Amino acid sequence: MLGFVLTVLLGGLVLVLLFSSIKVVNTGYLFVVERFGQFYKVLEPGWHILIPFVDFVRKRISTKQQILDIEPQSVITKDNVKISIDNVIFYKIMNARDAVYNIEDFTSGIVYSTITNMRNIVGNMSLDEVLSGRDMINSELLKVVDEITDAYGIKILSVEIKNIIPPAEIQQAMEKQMRAERDKRAAILQAEGEKQAAIAIAEGDKQSKILQAEAEKEANIRRAEGLKESQLLEAEGKAKAMEEIAKAQADAIEVVNKAIIESGTNEAVIALKQIEALTEMAKNPANKLIIPTEAVSSLGSIAAAAEMLKSGK
Repeated sequence: MLGFVLTVLLGGLVLVLLFSSIKVVNTGYLFVVERFGQFYKVLEPGWHILIPFVDFVRKRISTKQQILDIEPQSVITKDNVKISIDNVIFYKIMNARDAVYNIEDFTSGIVYSTITNMRNIVGNMSLDEVLSGRDMINSELLKVVDEITDAYGIKILSVEIKNIIPPAEIQQAMEKQMRAERDKRAAILQAEGEKQAAIAIAEGDKQSKILQAEAEKEANIRRAEGLKESQLLEAEGKAKAMEEIAKAQADAIEVVNKAIIESGTNEAVIALKQIEALTEMAKNPANKLIIPTEAVSSLGSIAAAAEMLKSGK
């Protein structure tokens, strides 16, 4: 009976040792194994058999990307303004052995390296440069901290500034400045709107005056053309009338000439024509008639001739 119990106990102990010697490494993790207190190897994902009481798992290391949130830190800028800055670090362990044996606590190493170098970088910048230069600070921190953590087997993927908190009085001054800038932009926009409106009104007035001037010009041209047409018509009428008068006079002269030719030289007719010519000349007040004595003595014979012509003799 005692032998059976011992056999069972021994069998159970063997099973315990057998199961304890089997190590399963999950995906995304590595096991750092020591043998007799010295580094032996790094176990990859999968199952492995270790020698009980000889091999010991020193540390379980995650190979996934990790996030380290750094608490807000007080930093003094170049212009002696005390501000508070907090960061977020994204990193990944690339060498599990270095992360375990080259530094006691690699997360503390990352934190203190970031804080120290952040103070150095921000201390050489003014407050305005810090507020407007987040990307530059992030890139500088990434470069410096990544060089430091290479010895730990850690790759720094990104360094991001979450918040930059200036003192309360600085915040109030910044808020006032922002309000002033907003008011300034609003005033500029309003002035631009009024300017555009004034330009539009002036352009409209200009176009109106141009159209009015063009209309007046067109009206003047049409009036001038109408006056021209009227004068042309009047001139043509006068010319036509003069032409008719001249034609009538020519016809009269032709009739007289024909009568003279038909009747031969007739002193009475000639005398009558002289009287008509004198009468026409006397109608013009600008003409002065000088009648010789011979003409006066012949007026009687001319009058007699005229009476003869009137009576048809």
